[in-house]
Amino acid sequence: MRGFSALRVAAVAAGIALVATGCGATGKTDAGTTTGASTAPLTGLRIMVPNTAGGGYDTTARVAAQVLEDEKLATNPEVFNLAGAGGTVGLARVVNEKGNGDLAMLMGLGVVGASYTNKSESKLTATTPLAKLIEEPGAIMVSKDSPYKTIDDLMAAWKKDPSKVSVGGGSSPGGPDHLLPMQLAGAVGIDATKVNFVSYDGGGDLLPAILGNKLGFAASGAGEFMQQIKSGSIRVLATSGENRLEGVDAPTLKESNIDLVFSNWRGIVAPPGISDADRDALIAALEKMHASESWKAALKSNGWTDAFITGDEFKTFLTDQDKRVADVLTKLGLA
Repeated sequence: MRGFSALRVAAVAAGIALVATGCGATGKTDAGTTTGASTAPLTGLRIMVPNTAGGGYDTTARVAAQVLEDEKLATNPEVFNLAGAGGTVGLARVVNEKGNGDLAMLMGLGVVGASYTNKSESKLTATTPLAKLIEEPGAIMVSKDSPYKTIDDLMAAWKKDPSKVSVGGGSSPGGPDHLLPMQLAGAVGIDATKVNFVSYDGGGDLLPAILGNKLGFAASGAGEFMQQIKSGSIRVLATSGENRLEGVDAPTLKESNIDLVFSNWRGIVAPPGISDADRDALIAALEKMHASESWKAALKSNGWTDAFITGDEFKTFLTDQDKRVADVLTKLGLA
């Protein structure tokens, strides 16, 4: 468990609005020549998830891979997990696989933060940006056995004795599951030096802690816990988006008279130095995936907000996010 100073919360609230094959996963013409962004399915594509199975990155990667395959945009795409250090073990792997057009990594705000808090030599700005896929509001969640039935119940107990209400999140300090409760503490007037934040390496590790009622509450994206939410084993007390989350019977924080709106995002990158043909083929496949009815259905069923941008536009976004997070974490003394 970690305590964070009120100065750190204030800084966050103010600063965050917030082995290569050489072949590449490109399509082939009937003659067998590489065409870059051809209409043929991608072959040999591997999507790395930089944290444990069952988390938000993992869910998003596996849904994307399934849609790519169902829409005949990729042949047998593989999803694999390489967890560690808040995603920076996977990030280092991607950066070191220079020129490998068969590899991609599902990532998001958490990896941006972890690259600084874990003092990683590898940064996302060194990768090849492909596409930003989704945004997702956070959810304040408890187990079905929790004594807290409403967000008001929880906030009353948290404000009474913050040190005794542990807060769990599936990201490292600087990641979205950390930033959300820290900003929430500031929004309700809690002294952050008394907040206990427990970091888990992804939603897969966070889930048993929620179900086992080992936390006061958890702050994370709802999408990766939808099965448990629908079954009633996890209760959502509030969500952090501008609007209510479809399929989740819970008010927003703003509806609950808490002045906070917060969203996470996820995207996909490739190693540095891949060929233009590989980059174009990967982006073309993701654009077709995004336009498919299967992907639109996945957005709805997982509670994701469509936030699709590609290529250079995503590169600009990623560079801006990297700078914002670096600035904030420097103020926090975490970078």
